[in-house]
Parts: sequence; C-alpha cells; structure tokens
Amino acid sequence: MRRYVRLALLCLLGGLCSLLYAAFCQLAGSGQTAAASRRLSQAWEVSGVRREHGGARAAGSQERPQRRRYNVTRAQPVEAMHLAVVACGERLEETVTMLKSAIIFSTKPLNFHIFAEDQLHVGFKEIFNTWPFPEKFKYTLYPITFPSENAAEWKKLFKPCASQRLFLPLILKHVDSLLYVDTDILFLRPVDDIWALLRNFNTTQIAAMAPEHEEPRIGWYNRFARHPYYGKTGINSGVMLMNMTRMRRKHFKNDMTGARLRWGELLMPLLKKYKLNITWGDQDLLNIMFYHNPESLFVFPCQWNYRPDHCIYGSNCREAEEDGIFILHGNRGVYHDDKQPAFRAVYEAIKKFSFGSDLVHSLLHPLKLELQRTVHTYCGRIPNVFLKQLTKSIEDIYSKPSKRR
Repeated sequence: MRRYVRLALLCLLGGLCSLLYAAFCQLAGSGQTAAASRRLSQAWEVSGVRREHGGARAAGSQERPQRRRYNVTRAQPVEAMHLAVVACGERLEETVTMLKSAIIFSTKPLNFHIFAEDQLHVGFKEIFNTWPFPEKFKYTLYPITFPSENAAEWKKLFKPCASQRLFLPLILKHVDSLLYVDTDILFLRPVDDIWALLRNFNTTQIAAMAPEHEEPRIGWYNRFARHPYYGKTGINSGVMLMNMTRMRRKHFKNDMTGARLRWGELLMPLLKKYKLNITWGDQDLLNIMFYHNPESLFVFPCQWNYRPDHCIYGSNCREAEEDGIFILHGNRGVYHDDKQPAFRAVYEAIKKFSFGSDLVHSLLHPLKLELQRTVHTYCGRIPNVFLKQLTKSIEDIYSKPSKRR
C-alpha cells in the first residue's frame, strides 16, 4: 500500500514539473518574439531612412546598431545668379554673343533679365529656343520703361535706353542681387567668380565697379569732367555688380539737399542739376552718386572690365598681365570695326562657337591663329593677356567630365 502512495506522489510531482516547464518555455518564447519584433521595427525604420537617402549602403559595409531615426537632410536648390542687360537698336547679335559667353563658362544656373525694345523680343525668343541645356539658364524679356513724366528725357540720355540700368533696383523689386553688363561684354571666366565678390562687400557697400582708367595721363574724368566723379579717374559702369536690397534701403548723401535721399528719389534731381554738364549719361550720374557716397562702392580690378584703353597706348592693366582678362569690354564698337582687331577676334570666336562643339578646337585654337594677325597693334602685341584666363576656363571645364558645355 505504501509503495502505491509513493508512486502516486512521484507521478503528481512529475506532472507539476511538466506544467512549470511549459509555462517557462512560453514566457521565454514571448520575450524572444518581442525582442525580434523590436529588432525588425528598428531595421524597418533604418531601411526607410535609407530609401529617403536614395538606397542602401554599398554591399559589405558594416552597420552600427541603430538606437533612433536618422535626421534626414535634403539637398538645397542651387541659387541662380541674376544677370541683366539692356538692348536697343542693332544690339541683338551682340547681346546674344554676350549671353552665350556667360553660359559657356558658368557653373551655377543663370537668370537673364533682358530689357529690350519690343521689336527685338521675337528675335531673342527664336534664338533661345534653339539653345541646348535649358537647365543652365532662364530668361525674362522686359519692355523698355522709364517714369512716365520724364520718359523721353531719360531715353535720349547718352545712348538709346542706356539709362534703363538706373531703374533696375526699382523694377526688379523681387531680386536681391544683380550683375548688370553692357551688351558689348564677353565673359572669359565663369560668372560665378564675379558673383562671389558679393561676399566681399563690407556692411556699407552696395555696388561694385572698376575704375574708368588705370593711367591718369589718359583719363577722361580727371582731364575733362565738369561734374564730381569717384576717385582719381572715375568709374566705368559697363560691369556693375549690385546688392539691390541695400540700394533700395540706403539714404544717399547728395549736393542738392541736406536731407538724404533714397535711390528712386535721387535720380531725377541729379539729372535736372547736371544734364548740361554730363557727357556719358547714366555713367556720369553714377559717378556723382558715389563721389558723395564713396563708402558705398566696392572697386574691383581692371581685369574684370578690360577695355581698349587698357592696351591702346601700351598695356596698363597689371592684373590682366598677371592673370589674364576675366571680362572683356569692347566699347566704342571695336567688335565691329578694324580699330582693335584683337578685341574683334575674341568676339568673332565666341560668336561662331556652337554649343556642344569642342572648346579647344572650335574656339581656342582659331582664336590663337587670329590673334597672331593682330600683332601690328598695341593690344595685339600682348595675346597672352587675351588667352591666359580663357585657356584656364576651358581647362577647368574639361577637368570635370560630367560638366556639360
């Protein structure tokens, strides 16, 4: 009897142990499932972030344990550079050649603001529609507009439409900074580089221009001007970099009233006072403005606005001799006559260049050959000044194979 009782107790104890073991296994299994669930959730979060970044890492790379979501950083859009030009009369071809030179060498996208007489608008559109790489530039065409009460007076000042540039801060109110250039400008270096000079402005500077002359003995303003002008030889407004937000906010000192005037308030009084004494129109008015407000001007070297005056009587732009011409300014019509064949050679080379062609064989080599025919002139005797920066700009393009031309 006692033997049966012990056997029953052993069976009861074995059953109890089996129940406890089963419960323990179920509990352990639940913990493993939860841990696996957490790991899967973390993996899903990580893979989701990776998809936002464009895919998983390369095969074979080591992953660190993830404790939280990554902070997703999205690429910021590249800020476009704003370039303005005013074209009237027979300036369509010249303007298009200038814009082509800007596109060839520049890296950031360009926004062109083209102020032109109505009859030129169709011509611009037809040409731009044939240009490749629309991602490199956008353009807006504007009519020529002046304040209605003085429109005729402004339009006939110096050359037709030239004084339009004075009103750009008032018309392009949505544009913070702007590079204005004359139609007879050619870029031999990326627009990006002169655009970067905006970062060099101090807190008082609102615009940047180059001196009118390097050599006072041949300077125009210091010998003939009948009005105030900036510095020793004046400034040339064919290349003008502007922080227009500052220009709109500034109150300018002047010689007409003790009160300081804003940009829009200053223009007409200046014209009325000096219109019988100015020769170069809007450029003279800018000289007068910055004569009274010299702290507002950033002066860049002559290689950013290289004109025939820098070589017609011998080379006098030291910076261009060292580093080459950055921006060529063919004023006085030298792109279209035989007075300065070196300038004309550069213009013709860029005008004839076709987008997509090889820059070395289709632009640089033909230009070198043409410059050899200009050595009988003072400017033609220094071909390296015309070629040095252009060569470097082309080399920079081809050092980046993904860059389109």
